[in-house]
Amino acid sequence: MSRPVRLAISGASGRMGLALLDLARDDKRFELVRAIVSPSSGRLGKAVYGDVSPMRFADWSGDGDVDVVIDFSGPDGLLAAIERCEASGAALVTGTTGLSPAIEERLAKAGESIAVLRAANFSLGVAVLTRLLREAAAALPGWDLDIVEAHHDRKEDAPSGTALALGHAAAAGRGATLDELAVYAREGRTGPRKAGTIGFAVVRGGDIVGEHQALLMGQGERIELGHRATDRSIFARGALEAAAWITGRAPGAWTIEDVIAAKV
Repeated sequence: MSRPVRLAISGASGRMGLALLDLARDDKRFELVRAIVSPSSGRLGKAVYGDVSPMRFADWSGDGDVDVVIDFSGPDGLLAAIERCEASGAALVTGTTGLSPAIEERLAKAGESIAVLRAANFSLGVAVLTRLLREAAAALPGWDLDIVEAHHDRKEDAPSGTALALGHAAAAGRGATLDELAVYAREGRTGPRKAGTIGFAVVRGGDIVGEHQALLMGQGERIELGHRATDRSIFARGALEAAAWITGRAPGAWTIEDVIAAKV
């Protein structure tokens, strides 16, 4: 594309949205055309970059050409973003989690008409970790496997979406589903470990940005694969990479690993 990608950010007043606004401002690949917040947001109508820019926080009302939407809003915000993308043909990149089965189905349906890239974690390092874990789990099917994750004390869901994504990748590497193999809690006299299961452990505290470790444990040896995030902006950078990559792609369900594969 010879011109900058016309970008809309949905959920622009959240922590991820603000990080995206900060990075997109100086990214020559993009032209920010919409900064979307909920109709009840206190930022609605206020300047995005202070007095130096006419750009205002807005809702989805009104017109405006968009090539790609990055969504880090919530279930209702995601539904609105899907509708706008389907109406305009724009691509959708979303990291919104905590979706109901109905919204999951709606998002899958959207992939039939527009390009959709969804990820639980937009860190490019986590994308590489996911690939490595899938390969390791397949190569060592008899080894025990646990996934340990740590986040700040304000995180509401557990295990994290990233930990679950890692679990899904490991299970797929072993020709199974996570529903078949997952063990989410161990307490009391649990007895010997059941072969082939994937265990999860959760840590919550302080201001931990995000840490994920996969332990593959054999007899007399152990492999540890891990990723530690120290700066939340890595997720925003990854989302922008995904947005640049997916613009102009065919309809379908794409992943952050597709973005990584294009770099190899």
